[in-house]
Amino acid sequence: MNGKAHWLWRAVDANGDVLDILIQPRRNKDAAKRFFLKLFRRWGMLRVLLTDKLGSYAAAKAEIAPGVDHRQHKGLNSRSEASHRHTRRREKIIGRFKSPGHAQLFLSVHDQAAALFRPKRHRLSAKSYRHARSDAFDLWDEYTAKLTA
Repeated sequence: MNGKAHWLWRAVDANGDVLDILIQPRRNKDAAKRFFLKLFRRWGMLRVLLTDKLGSYAAAKAEIAPGVDHRQHKGLNSRSEASHRHTRRREKIIGRFKSPGHAQLFLSVHDQAAALFRPKRHRLSAKSYRHARSDAFDLWDEYTAKLTA
């Protein structure tokens, strides 16, 4: 963004739903600590932390949450990597993100709405999927009615 590289930090639960995101210009221990603190404040202490092999994760986790089980593996964080796919597609549609603040704001809302409107179709029967989509649209109608009132 604006000629500078930024990193998208994303926390995903076991079901593949995005819990939290943070966009930062660095990928070091301090950036990892900031992301973990934000994540723990919202969701509490995690039982297992699954990351790629970046050393910053282990260093930050050792300071913040020494009792959490930390698993580092190249292929184990595929849920997090797969959740980037929708972000990349959306970024391509809108051109690009103009600033880190714009990206942070958009993605935090986009990921929450996407989790609502994209039920795991492969885990549901056709009838259950239709009900899930119908419930999502009903919830969305309620939220937007509250915002406009």
